[in-house]
Amino acid sequence: MTGIIIKTPEQIGKIHEAGKILAELYAELKNYIRPGVSTLQIDSYAERFIKKRGGYPTFKSVMGYRHATCIAINNEVVHGIPKKHKIVKRGDIVKVDCGVTLNGLIGDSTETYLMPGANDTAKKLVEVTRKCLEIGIQECVPGKTIGDIGAAIQEYAESNGFSVVTEYVGHGTGVHLHEDPAVPHFGTRGEGEKLVEGMVLAIEPMINEGSYKCRTLDDGWTVVTVDGKLSCQVEHTVAITAQGPKILTIF
Repeated sequence: MTGIIIKTPEQIGKIHEAGKILAELYAELKNYIRPGVSTLQIDSYAERFIKKRGGYPTFKSVMGYRHATCIAINNEVVHGIPKKHKIVKRGDIVKVDCGVTLNGLIGDSTETYLMPGANDTAKKLVEVTRKCLEIGIQECVPGKTIGDIGAAIQEYAESNGFSVVTEYVGHGTGVHLHEDPAVPHFGTRGEGEKLVEGMVLAIEPMINEGSYKCRTLDDGWTVVTVDGKLSCQVEHTVAITAQGPKILTIF
């Protein structure tokens, strides 16, 4: 973390330009990701796509990481390493996390794809996670707090019988991939850092079917649920403005 960096309107505009590449990528991946494709193929597609549009895959600048994306499937929570032998199957929940650097500014987001044949629990989990993100974003107005974002997400997830991952949180972003403040997806209303105009936050709820607890595999990156149950994540980069939240990773 690097401290809270308040962005100028010009910087926010540039982050949005980077974010638009991500939005376009995720729209394209909707047709590309299907049973039979490997996560390494998805990663290669993403890298080519980003570079073709003049951007740079931000994750490749993270020390020790060599890929453009993190791809987590089913019980994998975050930081799944793309691999040639990891093949998408019917019924899978596929989460693609990616960052784009354009003109020195960064957009960061995650999209989830539900494969044909997914069961009702998977469908509900994805639907609830999407709603959690939406509810969290609605709290992103000047004068509210980081705790308001987390509490809104936690209340909705738990009221639907799911749990919120506590070990991994959202964060400030834009100039650096990870900046302060940390943005937990759980918390107490009115607590934590006060939101002010010019903050840019990556809000990325990770919602689990069963226990909120996670563990990291021997590869040092891939995080999975301890009980082997499903996990879902979606993410947007959001600017705090006087007019309300501005999502920077959509068109």
